[in-house]
Amino acid sequence: MQVSKLYERRSYPIYHSTVKTGMEAGASVRVLDAMAPSDHQRGAIPPLLKRLNERTVLDIIRAEAPISRAEISRRSGISKPTVSLILQSLLEASLVREADHAPGGPRYGAVYFEPAPEAALALGLDLGARFLRGAICDLGGRVRARQDVEVSGADAEDALAAIAALRESLVESTGLEGQLIDGVVVGVPGVVEAASGKLSLASNVPGLENRPFASELQERLGLPVMLENDINLAALGELWQGVARGVDDFVFLSVGTGMGAGLVLHGELHRGHHGAAGEVDYALSPSGQDVDPSADAVSAFTAGLAAVSGPTSSLRAPYDVRAVFEAARRSDQLARSVVDEVARRIALHVAPIAAVADVALVVLGGGIGANGDLLLDPIRKLLADWMPYPPRVEISSLGEAAVLTGALAVGLRSALDNVFANRAGVVTA
Repeated sequence: MQVSKLYERRSYPIYHSTVKTGMEAGASVRVLDAMAPSDHQRGAIPPLLKRLNERTVLDIIRAEAPISRAEISRRSGISKPTVSLILQSLLEASLVREADHAPGGPRYGAVYFEPAPEAALALGLDLGARFLRGAICDLGGRVRARQDVEVSGADAEDALAAIAALRESLVESTGLEGQLIDGVVVGVPGVVEAASGKLSLASNVPGLENRPFASELQERLGLPVMLENDINLAALGELWQGVARGVDDFVFLSVGTGMGAGLVLHGELHRGHHGAAGEVDYALSPSGQDVDPSADAVSAFTAGLAAVSGPTSSLRAPYDVRAVFEAARRSDQLARSVVDEVARRIALHVAPIAAVADVALVVLGGGIGANGDLLLDPIRKLLADWMPYPPRVEISSLGEAAVLTGALAVGLRSALDNVFANRAGVVTA
């Protein structure tokens, strides 16, 4: 599987310019090779130069596999004897392996190489109020195991125990060794404060707020742990494998029991000064208007409208949001009016983001936002009426898996980098 630009852009800032094809790649790497001693003096190559060349070859294999020794030399500008020595080091470090197939056509005796996907694993988790979702993927981005566990009513202590148990279950399902896991990325329903790493605005899981959850989890699992806001991860999931692939500037807006946004600018997640970018709940609160499109507010709006319109609707208290949308699909007039208001409220939150950041795309997710058949057309029309450059609006293609996919994306990016530092250095020192 070709590593997407999500990893190329952020994993390897020093080497990114060398993961190219043709003359440009050759020009960037040939300087390194020209600086090297002749092939019979190979043992005298400085360690830094050896590691730079090894990393260049590894990145080319990751991007172009399966690929032959000769093609690696052509694309990198490194001499064939040097490439042979580098490949031997990478094979000994179990970072690459011989491929059992050519990219098309006969081999003509050539040996092809590809990354070793099981050199390391990434563990991603999505901790929510109702479910704990987890998955393990290899370095090729292939999900080797995935499980969801119901955790309704669980507090932070329960969450720690549930995560530890889920890790063990996932590892067992992969049939691989647990020590291959490079690290853990956890999506959490709150703001991860940039300076302290503590959680705030995390009321969905009791006891999570202002707790050193990352360090507690790291001690429990014996692995590096990274916490990230769940909606931020959902945005990265869409960038990697969802509807936002190839889009550098977009916002993921989740509307469900609550509301939040993940903002991607120039292909990078924008967290903000305090790590609180995307807390759109507060954007329009000074106006004094009730423009909240999340579940409790929608139920309250439905109740108020029903009291005025009379008993002409099939809807009855407590006006569950799912029932409202289902009734709207049956052309219930009260429900249709509610859905139109929900669309207006969502558009009101999209408009200032689009006006300030000029994003190309808005991805809607969450239990309410996912109702694209009812919401997309009115939201698009309102934005077109209000703005000179309205963004494209689409529904998440990943659904409930968006946060978990983003967690794997971040974990994989780190694992791709770390596995080279941890293994190649031992072999080539």
